Amino acid sequence: MTRELTVNSIRAMEGEGNERKFIISFSSEEPYERWWGTEILDHSEGAVDLSRLNDIGVVLYNHNRDKVIGKVSRAWIEEMRGMAEIEFDTDDESELIYQKVASGTLKGVSVGYQIDSWEEVMPNKQSADGRFTGPADIARKWTPYEVSIVSVPADPTVGVGRELEETGQGTQTRTLDWYERQLQINKNIINQGGNES
Repeated sequence: MTRELTVNSIRAMEGEGNERKFIISFSSEEPYERWWGTEILDHSEGAVDLSRLNDIGVVLYNHNRDKVIGKVSRAWIEEMRGMAEIEFDTDDESELIYQKVASGTLKGVSVGYQIDSWEEVMPNKQSADGRFTGPADIARKWTPYEVSIVSVPADPTVGVGRELEETGQGTQTRTLDWYERQLQINKNIINQGGNES
């Protein structure tokens, strides 16, 4: 899964030696309408596992694993947003994207992530922590695994979106995340005694 930010999500770092470094915002708690319902990424204490980004995080172009254009120097949570300091590489392909980011042509940021635990909140009900009202599916434990500079965000009007899931005319790809979510919903229904309401 991916989530994209397009409004004020990239800021150049100042100072000598920081010319290729930027601070980016890669995620937030903004609800997003997926084809199966509303998804919210929890950013409260302990919800986001940043170890992978901090240990081996890379910056991709348009989520293409073959287009590594930089590294994640560090990642953290600030004011319920995922933040990262990134640095662009100096090879020709990275230089092209770096120049487009530096000039303001490319402004979209996206994050690839895996959801480890969901909370399903029924319509007009409150989440367990009282912060969200359903219907919504809240990613209570999730792991970002890459950040991308993206050229065409799914929804540039609201500043937060996710990668388009359509692969062809009217078709959708069901990823492993989709099947894992379905398993979690089934477990929730069983734990509620088979009652979906």
